[in-house]
Amino acid sequence: MSVFPATAAAKARERRGATAPAASRGQRAAYLFIAPLGLGFAVFYFWPLLQTFYFSFTEFGAFGGHTFIGTDNYVRVVRDVTVWQALGNTLIYSLIGLTALPVAIVVAVLLDRRGLRGVAVYRALYFVPFVTLPVAVGLVWNWLYNGDFGLLNEVLSRFGAERRYWVSDPSTAVFAIGTVMVWSTTGYYLIIFMAGIKGIPRDYYEAAELDGAGALRRFFTITLPLLSPTIFFASVICMINSLQTFDLIYIMMGETNPAIGDTQSVVGLFYKWAFVENAQGAAAALAFLLMLLIAALTYLQFRLQKRWVHYA
Repeated sequence: MSVFPATAAAKARERRGATAPAASRGQRAAYLFIAPLGLGFAVFYFWPLLQTFYFSFTEFGAFGGHTFIGTDNYVRVVRDVTVWQALGNTLIYSLIGLTALPVAIVVAVLLDRRGLRGVAVYRALYFVPFVTLPVAVGLVWNWLYNGDFGLLNEVLSRFGAERRYWVSDPSTAVFAIGTVMVWSTTGYYLIIFMAGIKGIPRDYYEAAELDGAGALRRFFTITLPLLSPTIFFASVICMINSLQTFDLIYIMMGETNPAIGDTQSVVGLFYKWAFVENAQGAAAALAFLLMLLIAALTYLQFRLQKRWVHYA
């Protein structure tokens, strides 16, 4: 009777000995596959982050070199009025950019209707502005917004509206640029939401139709709740991208526009300090604080998502 326990224990040891090398080989293979990504992250993200943090405590000379000056750059950032104005503009851009989400949701629902032909064509047409270079987008929309011969003023003048210099007027410049942002990013979020809608089981809609629920009822009770994880993902991406907006503003505003101070974003101010005024240390401090702001808002979104995101 004593042979069986010993034999069972021996077999267990043999199994452990046979599977341990296989498991370790699998772990080594997994680390080998993620090594390129980890190396790229360390070289192109983590190391520049550490360098930016270090340079934020330094001052660069006119001919190179830098000296440690402590927290003077952070004091300058906090006390500079243009920083707070740029931050306010950036937050406005972010709020305007978020309006692309409901637009994309509505369009995605309309394109998801049964029997609709040419869905692929519509999807491609909406997506083209997103893949178009910001330089081309800015130049085209500058022509549309032109106060003297722009197409927008030509159309509005037919209805008795006065001509406006949309991009040069401080009262309209931010919203004019924000409109272009929404136009150019709606197609990207449309693709995301269409994929999310395709993942919702059709049985739910069929059951709701049998119960007499109309299109609006099905949208608010089925589509939106089950699409909430996708909406959460898109909102995080949209917020991060909007807080880093720069190229479109730079192209549309130029360097001599009288409303440039009323439309400048935080990244635009960073560019001005770092590459125009040779204040790399202050620019590094501004960039690091922007990173902290993005991290804080992203964390807040993750905390609030527990209240409205429904995971099926």
